[in-house]
Amino acid sequence: MGRWGRQSPVLDPPDPQPPPPIPPRTFMRQSSITKIGNMLNTAININGAKKPQSNGEASWCFSQIKGALDDDVTDADIISCVEFNHDGELLATGDKGGRVVIFQRDPASKSANPRRGEYNVYSTFQSHEPEFDYLKSLEIEEKINKIRWLHQKNPVHFLLSTNDKTVKLWKVSERDKSFEGYNTKEENGLIRDPQNVTALRVPSVKQVPLMVEASPRRTFANAHTYHINSISVNSDQETFLSADDLRINLWHLEVVNQSYNIVDIKPTNMEELTEVITAAEFHPTECNVFVYSSSKGTIRLCDMRSAALCDRHSKQFEEPENPTNRSFFSEIISSISDVKLSNSGRYMISRDYLSIKVWDLHMETKPIETYPVHEYLRAKLCSLYENDCIFDKFECCWNGKDSSIMTGSYNNFFRVFDRNSKKDVTLEASRDIIKPKTVLKPRKVCTGGKRKKDEISVDCLDFNKKILHTAWHPEENIIAVAATNNLFIFQDKF
Repeated sequence: MGRWGRQSPVLDPPDPQPPPPIPPRTFMRQSSITKIGNMLNTAININGAKKPQSNGEASWCFSQIKGALDDDVTDADIISCVEFNHDGELLATGDKGGRVVIFQRDPASKSANPRRGEYNVYSTFQSHEPEFDYLKSLEIEEKINKIRWLHQKNPVHFLLSTNDKTVKLWKVSERDKSFEGYNTKEENGLIRDPQNVTALRVPSVKQVPLMVEASPRRTFANAHTYHINSISVNSDQETFLSADDLRINLWHLEVVNQSYNIVDIKPTNMEELTEVITAAEFHPTECNVFVYSSSKGTIRLCDMRSAALCDRHSKQFEEPENPTNRSFFSEIISSISDVKLSNSGRYMISRDYLSIKVWDLHMETKPIETYPVHEYLRAKLCSLYENDCIFDKFECCWNGKDSSIMTGSYNNFFRVFDRNSKKDVTLEASRDIIKPKTVLKPRKVCTGGKRKKDEISVDCLDFNKKILHTAWHPEENIIAVAATNNLFIFQDKF
């Protein structure tokens, strides 16, 4: 038993050979999101956008769309995660092809009046490659499940990315200088014969075009038997957790050959398995506190000061089930797909299939706020079960002030809820709106009866178009929404 819990040795044979270093500049498959010829990087000047009558409330305007607009979308180009860094200057996306694309805020858009949310491609690199587990005869997909940024301490940026089995720490740095005139090596990098050195030279610095390089610094592997669904960086910026279906491991960023198992819900007999871990996250300020959610609709808060192994939680957040809504699908739709602690650390939000809930960490018995996301789908759970849509895992996010929350839905709809006014709006990430001066019009879904002109029938929703991944700028009202292979960026307009 280690200080932090049970030590999780690597699952491979002992004394494995270290993997060969990955060169920072390697060949990779090109993502559609970075194909220059196909990318629509439309920066919209919204100064002249007409203001709709909204009684002073914010309206969302189109800013940019990234990615090819072709209808023929390859599976590798589908975006699988979106994440702003801590000051919002960088925006990272991961896709099913194992690629990470980083966008940087356009400096001109920040100095414009009003400020605009425009981002340009900053760096693209291949984070993960497909692998094969020969012991279990299983393919390991290259799909990027999560990306998490570390706080910036110098001009260099660091981020964690993970697929189903391996977490990697990446260093993203800029280089605009090179050195030449070495004594011991030629200009092409070859080592010179010392006998041929007849005179000493002073190396000089040469300006070169700016290059952004992404290089792997650490690889955290062989510690998860099941698929990783979450990673979260601790507030101490020295440790992070990785969670799979049954276990949560604690890692140190400087140690790759061992981790500590801090949660293990695997039963002795797998036939007695009743729930799995669906998401986990560290507290934003308390380095000893973390939460994790389960497929049973519960959220457990654990304190690593109370015990090294946190199988026994400190708090459990669970809402009693309403008997009137009990059905065959109750357990499936109550499964929590995402949990996020607020920036203040006082609240957290959880997303299940039909709703999003706000919890006060001081009250475990019930949520303080509940917002229905697409309640009109309750009558269609049978067909959603048959086409497997009922198992879709929608994410959720806070705005920087914890006053609003956002999550996705079907038909490329996404919902924004204002906690202060208790008002909500349904918006659509559609290619039809990628025009100058476009203000997003609220969408409404008609469940029956006579349909109004601006409404869409619930029977006409496209369940193949879904918004699973969203991100909110930590300081401004700029949001990023992933719709299949396209990344939409919107900003508010008052």
